[in-house]
Amino acid sequence: MSPEWQTIWLTLKLAGATTVLLLLVGTPIAWWLARTQHWLRQPIAAIVALPLVLPPTVLGFYLLILMGPDGMVGQLTQNLGLGLLPFTFEGLVVASVIYSLPFTVQPLQNAFLTINENLLEAAATLRASPRDRFFSIVIPLARPGFLTASVLSFAHTVGEFGVVLMIGGNIPGETKVLSVAIFDHVEALEYSQAHWLSAAMLAFSFVVLVSLYTLNGRFQPGVVK
Repeated sequence: MSPEWQTIWLTLKLAGATTVLLLLVGTPIAWWLARTQHWLRQPIAAIVALPLVLPPTVLGFYLLILMGPDGMVGQLTQNLGLGLLPFTFEGLVVASVIYSLPFTVQPLQNAFLTINENLLEAAATLRASPRDRFFSIVIPLARPGFLTASVLSFAHTVGEFGVVLMIGGNIPGETKVLSVAIFDHVEALEYSQAHWLSAAMLAFSFVVLVSLYTLNGRFQPGVVK
């Protein structure tokens, strides 16, 4: 496999792993934020949304400190015999999950808020457990939210730069993703290679957004499917 294709495969692998983990982590967070009236709701919502306003390098810097040898997470992973996360693929996944969390939680939270509470109450009167109500009613009705969250999380991870550069560095075959490869080509004045990769990412982003809008349009009330 050529270095360019190796970089593309690593980027897609990172985006896929991050999206799966984000759905597992983000779904309960979004459900709790959509349902609770707890006083911690707003602070936690703000923490989830922090990556939207923080410069990626700032977030990457603090994650690097946290996961480093003197950081709380770094000491934990070393005590567990897992080594350190910075400059590894696993570290990239952890950083990407944190960086893309709002792109999963917010669409899911909005989808959960649109669900009619009467449907859940009716299911409860029929002795459906909370788990049954969630999987048989909530998930099917929130399908557009899950679709949006999945697509945005995947696409956002593909386009990451600041966070992945801070946490992963530039190790070919291990942490060198597409955005970092483009940066390398530009620094080396290799504009033809940078154009090729940049055009591919531009086309990918456009196709992703068109597909997302088209599929979401099919799920709108009154639209023929």
